[in-house]
Parts: sequence; structure tokens; C-alpha cells
Amino acid sequence: MSRTEWLLSVAPSRPAAGDKPAASAVFRSVESRDGFPTIEATTLYELLQHSVKKYPNNKALGYRPKTDGKVGNYEWLTYQQISEKVDAVASGLADLGVGKGDRVGVYGANCPEWMIAMQACNRMSYQCVPLYDSLGENAIEFIINHSEAICAFVESKKLPMLAKAIGSLDSRFKHVVYWGTGEAAAVEALKSKGISVLSFQELIDQGKSKPAAPVPPRPEDYCTIMYTSGTTGDPKGVLLTHSAVVATVASLIAYLKRHNVALDETDSTLSYLPLAHIFDRTCEEMMLYLGGSVGYFQGDATKLVDDIGALRPTLFIGVPRVFDRIHGRVISQINEAGGLKKMLFNYAFARKLAMMNKGFSQSKAAPFFDKLVFSKVKQRLGGRVRFICSGGAPLAPHVEEFLKVAMCSPVVQGYGLTETCAASCISVPDNKAFAFTVGPVMPGTELRLESVPEMNYDALDAERPAGEVLLRGPGLFSGYFKQEDKTAEVMDEDGFFHTGDIGVLTEAGALKIVDRKKNIFKLSQGEYIAVEKLEATYKKAYPVEQVWVYGNSFKSSLVGVVVPHKEAVMEWAKGQNITGTFEELCANDAVRNWIQSELVSVGKADKLKGFEIVKKVFVDPKPFDVENELLTPTFKLKRPQLQKHYQAQIDSMYKALGE
Repeated sequence: MSRTEWLLSVAPSRPAAGDKPAASAVFRSVESRDGFPTIEATTLYELLQHSVKKYPNNKALGYRPKTDGKVGNYEWLTYQQISEKVDAVASGLADLGVGKGDRVGVYGANCPEWMIAMQACNRMSYQCVPLYDSLGENAIEFIINHSEAICAFVESKKLPMLAKAIGSLDSRFKHVVYWGTGEAAAVEALKSKGISVLSFQELIDQGKSKPAAPVPPRPEDYCTIMYTSGTTGDPKGVLLTHSAVVATVASLIAYLKRHNVALDETDSTLSYLPLAHIFDRTCEEMMLYLGGSVGYFQGDATKLVDDIGALRPTLFIGVPRVFDRIHGRVISQINEAGGLKKMLFNYAFARKLAMMNKGFSQSKAAPFFDKLVFSKVKQRLGGRVRFICSGGAPLAPHVEEFLKVAMCSPVVQGYGLTETCAASCISVPDNKAFAFTVGPVMPGTELRLESVPEMNYDALDAERPAGEVLLRGPGLFSGYFKQEDKTAEVMDEDGFFHTGDIGVLTEAGALKIVDRKKNIFKLSQGEYIAVEKLEATYKKAYPVEQVWVYGNSFKSSLVGVVVPHKEAVMEWAKGQNITGTFEELCANDAVRNWIQSELVSVGKADKLKGFEIVKKVFVDPKPFDVENELLTPTFKLKRPQLQKHYQAQIDSMYKALGE
């Protein structure tokens, strides 16, 4: 699909106060001309009911039971069994007094209970509120209070954390339902505060004794409030309607059919990415509509390979960090093997890649080497995978090439945000013109590139249209819960959502994310980094005069550059009997290690998460200033210039970290 096949229009965008209108270009997918794809459901309740009627005896949700600490093979609940449990759980909630429009939290690792609880919310027109602690220690109480949740489903091992926050929870919060063996002390702590606590099975039994009729939602009703960090400050509650998620599922199915990788009731996927995030949520909803199977990992990421081998999924979604590890392990084993095995692998890899670059699909590029060499690598994902999608952050080009060659499966990258239900763009499989991009916009979605003159991005550039990515379509969110001011910051009068990402449109009509308008980015595992917040924390460290934190979407760790207070360094060195000039001390490993430890200390004191801790620092005696063009006239960090200035040190630090 060439760029000329896109519908292109030019319109003025919303200008900032006092500015001249910035130009923008709007692009729509070819499929949009034929109308938006539809499926036999308008709400998520109808989506599940469709499959319960059509595939009652199909395997729906799978789990691996543990006996004496040992995990067994997958056991399955059919669609009919899931429906019965959903009915019972929904009835139990209704008996507790949960009513239409109320909000219900879910807190724990992915598992059948998680999905059943969410589907019970869909049945009764409740709003599901995923709870997760990766946003910080205080996020659970904030989300419960801010969302005004009255009930929560909680994995038993998470009960102590919930009990710890109970004194700060809103008085509306009344009920906890847990799955697992339970934590007696935490259960008693919750009960002592007036919270009713039931096991998952107790709620099912209660619901069976008092069945309640469904309260079907309308398409425009909210199905979830999904909290996301996005920027600095408290998490924002993204309001998603049933119609938005259903539209995304319909769009995904249309995309797969168009590219001849249509999935059906015989397919399966592994659920290990957090259900609290929209990427995995939409994937599972799609698989359930198709009548396929969702197998849940055992809750331990270190045992993911074992779960993959036991399930042998046909659809595999992941984030770059997962694929980086697969790539690293395979290459390491090839290098260790050496000799003829290494020579054969490298030759086969180069041969297949060359044929793919000539236009052959991955399945026809080197079938002999697929059987002889790459079939063994494909076993890393169970051996049956026939479609791989990476999202959450950019996939490194060399890793994308490796997956396409060695996994014997189409491999694509996708792009989207919680606010757009994740699937805004997906690349085209088996087409080299779309390599290393996130592809064109999905059916029904509109993409606007808005010029960003201060960053030299021009949306109307005939050769290289570039600018901030704006999105509009049926999968868009309805705003941030109780934060109209935040909603107004990202939604314009034309109904476009301003992502803050900078994109370039390629000649083939694909989007490539190249920059970020604001100072926030993702690490390779998909976690957002609000870098200014981190720098504010690290400036509290005693030795620090100036600090710049760096990371990008191809790395899993943060590094930094520190300009220390001269007096602090000289005083500490004297106490350690270390001599030298200030410049010499800044180059001393002992001084660097001391400064690194001080950064870690203030980071922990401010309750930074593990991925927000700087893993390596370079200590520079020369300060950032306006003269060396590392600061603006108002003394703000000039990040692109800092990166260019310290690129050699950045590369050295990441090399030392093994990245």
C-alpha cells in the first residue's frame, strides 16, 4: 500500500495562544472507505455471550494447577462453564449490594478469576477498575479512592498490601473477594475495619443461591476505568466504553483477515502481559469472541518458557524486553556452540533474510533451513506460533529481523495507547516496506500529523511528513475520570487525541515513531518514565549539583550524568583518604560509586520504582550551562544536545550494564 492510496486532506490544527496556525495532514486507512468493520456484538457482555452460544464446549480459559509446589499441565474451563461462573459471581455481587454503574476493582496476576470477575462486571453494567502497584506504593489506595470503588477482587498474596492501605480507603469501599489460599492476618485486618471478606468460591456459592438477572450495558456505557501514569503526577483514569473496546476487537479481526492470518476457534494465546493494561485486555477479548483459548501463565515471569512449552500458543504478543531476552539467549547459545553449528546458523540466517528482502514471504524464503535450523528456534515459543505482535515500545531493528527469520512466523509491531485501546496502528506482515515501523492506521482510525516547528517536524513535507501523532476513531477514550482539565489538554475541538509522540510517515504509508514531544518516554519493557520527576528526586542527593537522566525505548535501564558539588566531593574524598584534584576525583570509581549510592538512597526514600532507579552514572566536573549549549537561557535542560554531548559516555555505561 503506497502513500498515494491513502486519503489525504489538509486542515488547520488548533494553534497555541498567540501562535500562527500549524499545518496538519490527516490520513485514513484504505479500509475506512468501505465502512468500519463490524462483529456480532455491540458490548463486551454480548461479545462473550456470542461465543457461549456458538462454542459452548470449546476450551476458553486455561490454568496450571499446583500440587505440593509443582505445577501441572493446563486444565481448561469451557465457555459454558465460564458463563455459569460469571452468572454466579455477578449474582453474588448483586446480593452484596453492588449496583449498575458501580465500580469494582481487580487486583492480582492474570488468571481465570481475573477474567471471570471482569466478565461479571460486564454482565451487570459495573465498571471494572484494574488495580496494580507498578505505579507506586500509594497507587492502590489512590485508585480505589479516586474511582470510588466499593468492592475489589484480590489475589490472596496481595491482601496484605490492601490491608496496609485500608485506613486510607474511602468509606464507600465495603467488600473484598479474594482468590487463592488467603492470608489469615490480612483477612482479619480487613474485617476489623468493617470490610466484608469472601473467598471467590464463597461468592460463587452465594450467587448460585440467589441468582440475579443480567443488567446488560449499553454500547455507550463505560466498561472500565483504566489508570495510567502517562505524565508526572497522580495516575489518570482513562474512561473506556463498551463500544470502544468492541470497535477495537472488530478492527483487529478485520486486520487479520485482510492479511490472511485470520484466527479462529482453534487458536490460542498465552496471557502473561498484565490484564490491567489495554494491550493484553484487547487481545484476550478478541480471542474470546473468536471462540479460541486463553491460557494463563503461572504468575511467575521467570517460568514463562515453561508455560509457553506447556501451552504451545498460536498467537504470541509481547513487549520488546521479552523478545530481547529470547534473542539474547539464542545468540548466546549459538556463540557458545561455535564451530559448524554457528557457521550453519549464520549462513542460514543470511540466506533467508536475503530472500525475504527480495520480496519472498518468511514461509517461502528458505523452507529447507526452516526445517533444518530454525524449527529448533521456533520451539522457544512452543513451535506452533503463526503470528507474533510486539507492542508497548519500539522493537530494535536487529531483534525484529531475528524474529522474522528465526521464528518462522509473521512478525509485526503495533502502536497505540490506553486512550486509544492500544491498536491504533499495526504493521503489515511479510512486507519489507513496512519493516521497522508500526504500519498504517487500523480500519476506522484517523491519523493526523501536526507540525511541531520548534522541533523541525513538518506535517506537510512532501518527502517526509512528520509531526505529533493525533488519533481519532471509535476506539478512542471518553476522557479522564474527574479530570476534565487533563482531558482538555489532550483532546482538540475536532475530536483528535494528542498523543505527544512524534511520527514520520514513510513512502509506503507506514507510521514510524521517532521522538516524544514532552519529556516522557518508555523503557523497553513498556514502562513510562517521567524523567523530570526523577531528576527532581535525584537533585535531593547531597553531592548533586546538576543531574540529567537518560533512557530510551530500546533499553531496560536508566543511566545518568551528574555534575557534583565540588565541596561535597572534596570533603568525602578527604574522609576516605583519597587525594587528587576535583577533576581527578570525578574520574575516580570510588567517587562515582559513592554518588551512585546517594542517588539510590534518595530514590528509595522517594519510593521510586525499581525501573526508575539510575543504574549507572557518569560524573562530570564541568557543569551544564548556556555557553556550552546544554541549558536554555531559562536554565532548562536541552535534552537532544545533552544526548549528543554525552553519547560516548552513554554507550559506555550501557555496555557496562550489558545492554
